[in-house]
Amino acid sequence: MSGAEAVFTQALGLTPPWEVERVELKPEQSRIDMFIIYSSNVGQCPVCGAKDQPVHDHRARTWQHLHFFQFEAFVHCDAPRIACTNCSKTTQVGVPWARPGSHFTLMFEALALALAREMPVAVCAKTLGCSQNALWRLIDAHTTRARARESHAGVRELGIDETACRRGHDYVTLVHDLAERRLLFATPGRGAQTLARAASDLRAHGGDPDAIELICMDMSGGFKKGAALYLPNAAIAFDRFHVIQLANAAVDEVRREEATYEPHLRRTRWIWLKDTRHWNQDQGAQARRLNAMRLQTARAWRVKEALRDIYRRRPATDQAASELSRWMSWARRCRLEPMKRLAATIKAHWAGVLHAFGAAHRHTGYVEAVNSLVQAAKARARGYATTSHFIAMCYLI
Repeated sequence: MSGAEAVFTQALGLTPPWEVERVELKPEQSRIDMFIIYSSNVGQCPVCGAKDQPVHDHRARTWQHLHFFQFEAFVHCDAPRIACTNCSKTTQVGVPWARPGSHFTLMFEALALALAREMPVAVCAKTLGCSQNALWRLIDAHTTRARARESHAGVRELGIDETACRRGHDYVTLVHDLAERRLLFATPGRGAQTLARAASDLRAHGGDPDAIELICMDMSGGFKKGAALYLPNAAIAFDRFHVIQLANAAVDEVRREEATYEPHLRRTRWIWLKDTRHWNQDQGAQARRLNAMRLQTARAWRVKEALRDIYRRRPATDQAASELSRWMSWARRCRLEPMKRLAATIKAHWAGVLHAFGAAHRHTGYVEAVNSLVQAAKARARGYATTSHFIAMCYLI
């Protein structure tokens, strides 16, 4: 073995009987080919593990490797098959640089997965010099293998939310472990049956649906029905993110109606929806000016901010019940229909809203953060061709 072959043998992390036999550089094709040999007549049976079994024959295989400078790199090997005298099976030996069935080396796959998390798969495939379909198969294979190794035995608290696979339709339900901050399960749809599938998947990974103690979710009727049927012992908590989301929607409804005759409200949407702690100097000045104009939108905003303040103070359950009751009384008297409907919605879901204060103030902040990452990835990719691709990306992220 020459100096060049020895360097590539070490670079690939090969040990005897594997070694690089020769390296061919093809500048006109911007390509480098590495040819590996198995320099032994015996090996370990991949099926039963018996050692010193005879090599039956060899099968030619090729794998794409990481680029070598500006050159595309490929690994070639006549991979041996072992004819085992112990189990009487003839099986190909696994190569140390690639997983079974893959057309890429492990190093290539590691880089591809890292890039696919940060850029569209189409761009990633073009950068790496492979097809999009091959890259999607790689992502599917790794996420499937990773999920197969997971244990959900200790899961007790779930965060459940929906996210759109395509604009306005084709929803996917995401089920998270709130304590460990990890995605457990993703499935198409957003109704009660999604929680049936989630419970089945939990059981398949060693978890127990009857052991789930808490679910943080939105006020979806489908989710409530599914939780009652398939996670029967879990307490339901409607956390602050979903409640404030409803409050923001109510304020925006008031603003849109008032903006039809009040020109000062045009292009002010984000002032009313944004957390005041995130206002810049201009937004703060504009908000103070608008608040002084006795606008209906400003009144609705003050009602909403009073609700947000309750959640910021994080009172105990009894105190939260008292403060929320006073807030609902104010909202019902404010003469703004969207805010009155918001108060009625909170009253209708009273137990779940209060439970969010008592359950160690659990919330779906992590779930919402993951959803924003997934939606940002979807925007960069300009959407995904299939729901299965979208779900694979959820797991990868």
